[in-house]
Amino acid sequence: MKVLYRFGFYLGGFAIGLILLAFFIKGSGVELPSCDYMPNARVLKTIRNNGYSISENAEKQLSALKLDTTDLNTVFLEGEVDFSTSDTQKKPCGLYTINSRETMPTPIITTLQLCDEKFEVLTVIRKQ
Repeated sequence: MKVLYRFGFYLGGFAIGLILLAFFIKGSGVELPSCDYMPNARVLKTIRNNGYSISENAEKQLSALKLDTTDLNTVFLEGEVDFSTSDTQKKPCGLYTINSRETMPTPIITTLQLCDEKFEVLTVIRKQ
């Protein structure tokens, strides 16, 4: 068998294996590694991975806006961290402000507090 012929079989099998692997990983709910090196993406990914709790004040604001945690999850997936209004170095707990995209039915601004690697949603207000 020629070397190029063997190499073609190898690449064909390798490609089929990659396609099957991607199919099984996509259905398993595992978040695939990505290039989350920018500060905005890193903060949002940390929130999604570590989870968050919602303060009583934020729950009241969510119900007043007729929103639920699904909308918050969308903000934490597609939102933008506003570092100009955030105070990430505040002691003892840093504050983060996250703006939703304008394409959401109800654009919102959320404020989160990070204490001991745990996020808590403090406020949820409608964008002006």
